[in-house]
Amino acid sequence: MAQISIDSSSRLRAVVGKLSRRLRPTLAGTGLTPTRISVLFTVARMGPLRLSELAEIEGLNPTMLSRVIAELAAQDLVRRVADPEDRRAALVDATPAGKQLRERILSERSDVLNLQLAQLSAADRRVLEEALPVLEGLAERLKGRRA
Repeated sequence: MAQISIDSSSRLRAVVGKLSRRLRPTLAGTGLTPTRISVLFTVARMGPLRLSELAEIEGLNPTMLSRVIAELAAQDLVRRVADPEDRRAALVDATPAGKQLRERILSERSDVLNLQLAQLSAADRRVLEEALPVLEGLAERLKGRRA
């Protein structure tokens, strides 16, 4: 099986990271750290979740996650509720305000990206579209993997 060059692998990793960092800042998310936004997005997309599940998904230790949840709860973006299956455990769910904020952030990020994509040539946009299934498959294979 042919392998991609080390240079290409490094370039791919670098550009994915750079795109992610450059799309991260939004007006709607002002004041939230990347960690808080990530936790909010996960809870809004997958919640309600047990704190232990959320810690595993986010790769955070329980103490750090508790602080993040407390900060998001203070802003009325998430809420803790008792787990109906185990009263000793808590679930975290996004509030309507949290879900709305997630949508606003996603919309801002999409708008910025769409403006930049529109400035590319039709051929470059086509190349990007054709690469998407490969990139999606790669992301799925890397899911849950630690370096």
